[in-house]
Order: sequence, then C-alpha cells, then structure tokens
Amino acid sequence: MMQKLLLPALILIAGPALAAEPGYEPGYGFTSLFNTDFVVVIGFLVFLSILFYFNVPAMLGGMLDKRADGIKADLDEARALREEAQTLLASYERKQREVADQAERIVAQAKADAEAAAAQARADLERSIARRLAAAEDQIASAEEKAVRSVRNRAVEVAIAAAAESLSRNLGASDANSFIDTAIGEVERRLH
Repeated sequence: MMQKLLLPALILIAGPALAAEPGYEPGYGFTSLFNTDFVVVIGFLVFLSILFYFNVPAMLGGMLDKRADGIKADLDEARALREEAQTLLASYERKQREVADQAERIVAQAKADAEAAAAQARADLERSIARRLAAAEDQIASAEEKAVRSVRNRAVEVAIAAAAESLSRNLGASDANSFIDTAIGEVERRLH
C-alpha cells in the first residue's frame, strides 16, 4: 500500500519544482519520455519499488537491529567484564592490605624477637661476667690464702729455727727437745 501512495506523492512534490525549471519545453509536457526529469523520477520510483519489493528497508532495519543487539551484547559483556575486573581489583587490594598487615606483623615480631634476643644476650653476658669475676675473686682469695699460708709457714720455720738456735745456746739438750716438741705441737694446732 505504501508503494501505491509513494508514486503520486513524489509526482506531486516534484511537479511544481520541475515546471519552473529553465529548459523546460512546453510542447512535450512533464510526462514525456523526452523530458529527462520525468525519466529520472520514473527511474527513482522504479528503484524505490524494487527496494520495497525485495523488502530492503525491513532487511536494513533487521541488520540495524542485529547490529544494535550486537552492540548491546558487547556493552553488556563489557559491563560484566568491568564488574568482574572491579571485583578482582577489590580482591587484589584486599589481599594486598592483608599481605601488608602480615608483613607489618612479621616485622614487629622480628623486632620483638631481636629485642628479646638482645636482652637475653645482655643477661647471659652479665652472668658470664659475674661468673668470671667470682672465679677471679676465688682465685685471688685462694692466692691470698696460699700466700698467707706460705708466709706463716715461713714465719713458723724461721721462728722454729730461731727458737731452736736460741734454745740450743741457752738450754740443755733435754730442755731443748721438750721445748721444741711443745712448739711443734703449738704450730700444728694453729695451722689446722
């Protein structure tokens, strides 16, 4: 039906414009095949008729609809990919925060362990120094005791020798022997 209305509408629209055109020959009229404008209008109408006969506008509309559906599908896919990418990004950011938190905890634990190890090393060093000082003090005390004992022994020996010599000059042999025995007993008692 559209085809039937299109031809008269085009003729009515093109008729007044063609009538005022220069070079228009009034003897033949507009509908003459010698008039190029009329032939062009006829060719155009035949072309439009062929397009409508083969349903080209519907095919073009269908192709445009398919194209629009394809674009819509691409947009939907792009939205889905964008949402997936945002989800992945959020997941990676969360994992990055978790890894950063874990790294901070590890560093804090390592610092605490290092401080504890340093404190333990200081305590061990202090104990070692205290043991060495005690050992040195024991050695000094032992050396002092040995020196004192050595001096006492020497003093006793000298005293005994001096007493023996003095007694041997002043006393007789029997008095000297008893006096020496008493002195030796006294020295032994004091040394032990």
